[in-house]
Amino acid sequence: MGKIKLLIVDDSSFMRSVLKRMLKSYADIEVIGTARDGVEGVEKAMQLRPDVVTMDIEMPRLNGIEATAEIMRTAPVPIIMVSSISLEGATATLDALDRGAVDYISKNISNSALDVMQIEKALVEKIRTFGRGKKKPRTAASLRPRRVRAVEQAPRPKSFATQAIKTVVIGASTGGPKAVQEVLAGLPPGLKVSVLVVVHMPGQFTRAFAERLNGICSMPVTEANSGEEVKVGRVLICPGGVQTRYVRKGAAEVRILINHEPAESLYKPSVDITVNSVANCFNGRTLGVILTGMGYDGKLGMREVKRQGGKTLVQSEESCTVYGMPRAVIDDGKADKIVALDMIAAEIVNMI
Repeated sequence: MGKIKLLIVDDSSFMRSVLKRMLKSYADIEVIGTARDGVEGVEKAMQLRPDVVTMDIEMPRLNGIEATAEIMRTAPVPIIMVSSISLEGATATLDALDRGAVDYISKNISNSALDVMQIEKALVEKIRTFGRGKKKPRTAASLRPRRVRAVEQAPRPKSFATQAIKTVVIGASTGGPKAVQEVLAGLPPGLKVSVLVVVHMPGQFTRAFAERLNGICSMPVTEANSGEEVKVGRVLICPGGVQTRYVRKGAAEVRILINHEPAESLYKPSVDITVNSVANCFNGRTLGVILTGMGYDGKLGMREVKRQGGKTLVQSEESCTVYGMPRAVIDDGKADKIVALDMIAAEIVNMI
């Protein structure tokens, strides 16, 4: 198997140098070119035909969002955005994901050796995932914005005869922002359940993500706050950089608890930690949903949902950006249903 060919697009000579230096020791990755702005990036993407592109956002002549859209129109290839962890950077990165970028990494490189190592590990993992991926990038036609019509409350007769679902918890990682957006936009208003969403994202990203979703979804969407009450008909997004749990306060009241425990957790937020707490609060009245994502976070949470008598739903392989998280649940034997992304909203309505 040949090397993964990478194109680096960044107007900062420092960042271009840092990224090249990070990757030079990996025998399976070859930097075949660099570009100083979006215009040059588009040209080199067409000329060099890389397997993966890393793309800065703020650049002269053509910014990263515009360059991403143009590359996806002319020479589709997996694009990883290199983003600052700020509210502005989060908004721009979400825009780029809407234009076809597959993922992002942080460009907030400090003098901390641990910080650099974590960014390097994430970058290499993503390059390998998308560079070795068998699926072709989406074309410009498939990326055109579309308004998702909310499904009806009962698309078909219910296939489960167990106790009524009271809460839905959704977990995702790589490819998750776009997938979550499609699912939530498809849910009708007035659902008599609470919805909690866990996506592996930094803190500033989850705030911007919640604001974006609130503007396009039928149900109100906000970032979760510690101490607030969990209510039906609302969607809460778990904030990044911390852990979010449901805690029961008496027979009828459930509230949000947010803290940093456990401090050594690999993911903040962790799908497993959040889903476990939801399943223990609502027992068999929980519907757990796992969407696209790298790794296996969520497998133990879905196991607990099933142990408590709840229901589980996972995204199908062909509709995932990365099949890791759904596959882990399926291989564990804990998936009640496996559904393509464009049918998950309807299936959620069916299962509740």
